[in-house]
Amino acid sequence: MFEQLTWQRGGPDQQPLLPSLKQATMVPLRLLVILLALAVSDLHSLPWFVNVSESKGPGTVLQAFTFNCSFYMPTLELLSVQPPTTFFNTPSLAGRDGIYVGKVTLSSSARLDALAVNHYELQLKYTCGNFVMQGPLFLDVHRDPGHIQCVGRFVSPAGEIIQVPETVSPGALLYTLLFPGLEVQGAQMNITSAQDPPYFPGPFSINEKGLLRVPSQGLRGQAQKVFQLQISVTFGQGQSCKGTLMVKVLPGPSSQVSFLKKTQNIIIPENLVPGSEVIQVQATGFDLRYEISSPVPSLLYSIGRADGVVRTTAALELSGTSDAGGTRLRVKAFEQLRPWASAELDLTVNVRPVNRWPPHCSPALLVTEVPEATPVGTVLSTFMCTDPDSADTNLHYQLRFHSPSKPASLCLYDRVLEVNTTLDCDTPGACFQLAASVLVHDSGQPQMTTEVPVLVMVTPVNEFSPACAPRTFWVREDAQPYTLLGSVVGTDMDYPRNSIEYYTSGGPTVFAVDRLSGEVLLLGPLDYEQQKLYRLTVLLIDHGQDWDPTHRRSSSCTITIEVEDVNDHAPECEPPFQELTISTPLGHDVEVTKVSCQIPQEPQRLVLSYSIVGGNSQSRFRLQGAILVHNDPVLGPPWPQQPCTYELLIRVADAGSSISHLSTTATIIVHLLPWRASTIATSTHRAIVPSMMTPLLVTDTEVFWQPEPWFVVVLTVTSALLLLALGWLLSKLLQGLAQVLQAPRKPGQALLLNSIQRKERSMEGFMETPRMEMSQAPSSILNLEHFDGKAQGARTGRDYLFNTCMGTQRWL
Repeated sequence: MFEQLTWQRGGPDQQPLLPSLKQATMVPLRLLVILLALAVSDLHSLPWFVNVSESKGPGTVLQAFTFNCSFYMPTLELLSVQPPTTFFNTPSLAGRDGIYVGKVTLSSSARLDALAVNHYELQLKYTCGNFVMQGPLFLDVHRDPGHIQCVGRFVSPAGEIIQVPETVSPGALLYTLLFPGLEVQGAQMNITSAQDPPYFPGPFSINEKGLLRVPSQGLRGQAQKVFQLQISVTFGQGQSCKGTLMVKVLPGPSSQVSFLKKTQNIIIPENLVPGSEVIQVQATGFDLRYEISSPVPSLLYSIGRADGVVRTTAALELSGTSDAGGTRLRVKAFEQLRPWASAELDLTVNVRPVNRWPPHCSPALLVTEVPEATPVGTVLSTFMCTDPDSADTNLHYQLRFHSPSKPASLCLYDRVLEVNTTLDCDTPGACFQLAASVLVHDSGQPQMTTEVPVLVMVTPVNEFSPACAPRTFWVREDAQPYTLLGSVVGTDMDYPRNSIEYYTSGGPTVFAVDRLSGEVLLLGPLDYEQQKLYRLTVLLIDHGQDWDPTHRRSSSCTITIEVEDVNDHAPECEPPFQELTISTPLGHDVEVTKVSCQIPQEPQRLVLSYSIVGGNSQSRFRLQGAILVHNDPVLGPPWPQQPCTYELLIRVADAGSSISHLSTTATIIVHLLPWRASTIATSTHRAIVPSMMTPLLVTDTEVFWQPEPWFVVVLTVTSALLLLALGWLLSKLLQGLAQVLQAPRKPGQALLLNSIQRKERSMEGFMETPRMEMSQAPSSILNLEHFDGKAQGARTGRDYLFNTCMGTQRWL
């Protein structure tokens, strides 16, 4: 919107000049435009030119501006600064009631220096609602004589470097240290660093005007030495700064410049990047400089003017540049102050071809899957490789394995990768990834190699069907549901081994097979009488042995289940009750009777067990199978003098393998008559229970219990102690009773003795009576006798009556 007004300044010691004539003529016009803009926008007191001293620091307000904006929130922006710098903050704007004041200030990084930059142009933009005005603010920085700054390389970390020949005169002026403003107010300068011999030939000196002089001893013999001088400058009121001067002593000028060799040949590789060092040439002389005098210009090489280092300036492509193979350079060395003192060197640079690029292969990466049943010799891939450096280079291929477990699984014939051996996944750890690399070498120098990674993943194939052997299981017919009968053991040669699921294919529903373990379980009740044999077809299906989860193999086998018979019914005896009378001679065992029992519901079960469980006092009877036998009285207990009756309980049980035996009890009452020598006939009387008497059939299921040994010992000891206590108590009671009955006992004993004697005489008379018919006995005796049994003579076959207590008999 406004034309910028540019001020011109002279050197550092000159005052600002007046605007040029053209600019001066434009000032009235520019001011008129500004006044019109101010009148329209109520913008007052906006100066466009500001003079500031270089001594102003951060935070200084350069100028304040007054703005009128009644109905909007105005803004003031700093758009740009020329020359670019960060010395100025963003303008601030504050106010109220439509009157705002804007300020332009110096930032915290502001360091104004009139000698460096004495003019800045700030582009400002003012906005009030829809009204926008943009214009420059010119800032002139003027010198401040009282403001002195330490500037230049002297105060830099590296310091100022001074080169001086060793032939310089003692006390000669080396250097003048100048600061702006020092000539006005003066300063004090001192060398603060140590200058001790023998390194220093003598002290350097500097005065208040900044004049540095050579030591009075001179610098001869100090060639190639560098003297570091720390100088402190003090000026004004407490103001100071420090800096460093480096004095480098150079050898004295020689009378002749020369190279050790007039010609030199070198060979460099073509893969040097631009800027790489080729060679450093050196000539003898003083303060020499180097240049390439031929060819001019040099397109491929350059030389360092001071150090003589020859470097490449472009890529040395032998195929693209015909002159890159061999280049002849003429290098000239001359003294800087006397260019006519010079010498030349013929330098020939030969470029040797370099094998820079490795072979390029297709494919660059091989990842493939092959099934384990892949035939030997199957081609997996053919590698196509080329050498970018030379199309005629012979390439060499090498196969290197990274998986040592199967190094011979693959082979490489020239460029063809093939399957070398059978890929078997049916052993643990065999089916996995085969990692290898194909190394492709070229024949260049240096030899370059390309590595093509190869990853062959061998996938499993379900090759074998599962198998199992037929088996036979036995189960008791009283087995409970979910009883484990056994396991179907299936095998599968594929890996992972024996990954099989088991199923039943039809067959009886009373059995089931566990899907994972193959265990055969009983689900329902069994009945041996209805079905003794079951055949169960088990279907075996493998899984997880092929990369395709739907590819599964199956087989079947037959399981035979035999039901073991378990007695379901108790035996029944016929008759269940017997009553017998026997009289046995001494020295003989007599068969008393045979117990006839069977299980009507299971006629095939013929084996029964018999045992006497009650009434066999003094062990006078025993069982031989189902036959009840009276033991020989000679070997057994003494023969009873009186007839005795034994009520024997015979337990009859099935003899199967069942743990719980079903049994019944038959009752046999045996009347045993004492044996007499005069007895003519011995009879056995068998009494059948009358029909009016209903025998009680007891069916008993005996469960055997085998206690722990410690329990038997404790029970035995406790029982013994209890019996001892009862015996002692009983003896005490009998002793007391005997004392009470001692007096009246004697008459009773006499009567009892007489009665016994009468019975003995009567028994003896009965035994001595000759054999005759019982009907011929006196009627008085027959009337007195009572017969309670009837039997049949063993020899005559005649029936007779007998008294079991008196032993009397009467033939019928």
